[in-house]
Amino acid sequence: MVFGDSIVDTGNNNYITTIGKCNFLPYGRDFGKGNQATGRFSNGLVPSDIIAAKFGVKNLLPPYLDPKLQPEDLLTGVSFASGAAGYDPLTSKTAKPLDSYIFIFLKNNYNLLSVIELYGLGGRRIGVVNLPVIGCVPSQRTLHGGKQRNCSDFENQAAIIFNTKLSSLINNLTKEFPDARLVYLDIYNQLLNLIQKPATYGFEVTDKGCCGTGNIEVAILCNPLTQNICPNTSNYIFWDSFHPTEEAYKVICSEVIDNKIKDFF
Repeated sequence: MVFGDSIVDTGNNNYITTIGKCNFLPYGRDFGKGNQATGRFSNGLVPSDIIAAKFGVKNLLPPYLDPKLQPEDLLTGVSFASGAAGYDPLTSKTAKPLDSYIFIFLKNNYNLLSVIELYGLGGRRIGVVNLPVIGCVPSQRTLHGGKQRNCSDFENQAAIIFNTKLSSLINNLTKEFPDARLVYLDIYNQLLNLIQKPATYGFEVTDKGCCGTGNIEVAILCNPLTQNICPNTSNYIFWDSFHPTEEAYKVICSEVIDNKIKDFF
């Protein structure tokens, strides 16, 4: 089960009153057979899907707000991710014990009280993802990177300080709950590595997104009327000014999960 924000939202915002939607093209341009805007903030898959597939659970992780969702879907996992992610009464309808699930917390769900609460409910395999290299996403380059659109050192340093404290807290919780598998997942350095060495992973464009100018477009600003959508997303690390492409997500998830998967068991 995944908790988080738009990076791991597989479509929950489709069912919420918010302007933060992406259930329209060009989002989903490369999803499945193409041109399927599912509500994922990417050209295709997002980390929820990729992680679920890596754990051999399912290829696509459904959003828990999907009206077609059945209680049995919880047996193989769902995404609770959105701007208002949290627990849902449907969770209690599954007969599967929580200690058999793997829970992933990403970005805005860093309230460690939630991790403690989940442990109290029986969760024993919990991954907590740190903050990414925020100052290097295209929108922050545009807003805070000066005329050259460099990475914002201020935002990156803030993320480093936060991540250091987060790692320390996870270590302390690991000592407090020795029967749990609390795993700190580092995406900051993985994304930074992609940006600094793009050619190593087959990327060319690191400082702007594929959609439009790539400098500021996201959500409703990246829409069917947007001009100059890049023809080949595989060259880009970022799809819009905030969110990476499916191709970049796959590299990041492979590097992070492949190195940490053993720590969950």
